[in-house]
Amino acid sequence: MAAQLALRPMDIPVALQLADSADLTYEQIGDVLGISQSTAHDSVRRLRAAGLVQAEHLRANRIALLEFLEHGVRYAFPAVLEAPAAGIPTAFSGPALVNEIVADQPIVWPVASGTTFGPAISPLLPNVAELPRKQPTLYRLLTLVDAVRVGRTRERSLAMDLLKSAFRSQKRQLANG
Repeated sequence: MAAQLALRPMDIPVALQLADSADLTYEQIGDVLGISQSTAHDSVRRLRAAGLVQAEHLRANRIALLEFLEHGVRYAFPAVLEAPAAGIPTAFSGPALVNEIVADQPIVWPVASGTTFGPAISPLLPNVAELPRKQPTLYRLLTLVDAVRVGRTRERSLAMDLLKSAFRSQKRQLANG
């Protein structure tokens, strides 16, 4: 009997990257995310098994991905607030929601070089230190996913609205490009 494939936290950034840039190679996925080609391949295999990536192409199934992000990601990968640390702003402290939600303290991904201090959550992508500078679109999307993972109803709703809007504009860009 074949082993049951289960999603891992790393798979969400891979799916988001494929939603943003369709038909990348495994090498390109690895380069963008700072992971190996084999790690990218394994991630896509799990995402295909879950129906979040199309079987015949390296493209996200945007409808299924949005459904999973809205209804499943916070249960599959719950965000646990840890001790305050220096880090990179995420969730409602990230670039997409920082001006929409007033918070007592920012939520961060703990990174030694971080300039923001607040309660920390573990990032879904291990190598996030350079993400805001090198991959601002993916950074924005991941912070929205974190808002879904850690937020209350209002934060989750705003984050999902912005994720849906981002996916619609990405789909138009891919169709026109």
